[in-house]
Amino acid sequence: MPEYRLYCFAQSGNAYKAALLLALAGADWEPVFVDFFNGETRTPEYRALNAMGEAPILEHGDLRLTQSGVILDYLARRFPDFGPTSEEERREILRWTLWDNHKLTSCIATLRFQLKFLPEEKRLPEVIDFFTRRSGAALRVLDRHLFHRDWIAADHLTTADLSCIGYLYYDHEFPHDLTTFPNIDRWRQRIAALPGWRHPYDLMPGHPLPPGVLS
Repeated sequence: MPEYRLYCFAQSGNAYKAALLLALAGADWEPVFVDFFNGETRTPEYRALNAMGEAPILEHGDLRLTQSGVILDYLARRFPDFGPTSEEERREILRWTLWDNHKLTSCIATLRFQLKFLPEEKRLPEVIDFFTRRSGAALRVLDRHLFHRDWIAADHLTTADLSCIGYLYYDHEFPHDLTTFPNIDRWRQRIAALPGWRHPYDLMPGHPLPPGVLS
């Protein structure tokens, strides 16, 4: 049995954050498909694994962890190349991980869900407009931060980068053209050039969705 098991599905950028670290680290792991779009996370069986009813879930031996930020922090201790080398870096990684969850991932993921996974008659233009503006503001913050930097929180790739990149390879599914954020675009390409990198739709199970699954 693989050392790590990650409950995930291809459309989840939060699951991708952990899956990408495992892939880049060359870890002994396997994905466990979560049938999110058919309601698996709402079942009693899944809630017994994660009371929050969310993916990802990481299993490592008898340990079970949820929430992508917690999983990334744990994996950085197992694979120190992705973690901090000083207290200052530790705080900076935490700062950008919290910022991502509050400002970037939350807005990008909600916007993408509205545009990609809701039937057109259920989409709310005012919600789409709000999250388009909020996610655009967050992207501008990140782009400015990366102007003179290769990586977000240190002089090497860390879990802060993997947190912030979670949804940014689904870029054809939301209205922002990431090539207009040149520093983000260079950073995305730098990560994609790393050995072991794979697009979320290739790294995790569940793509493409069966026809009619969202109807």
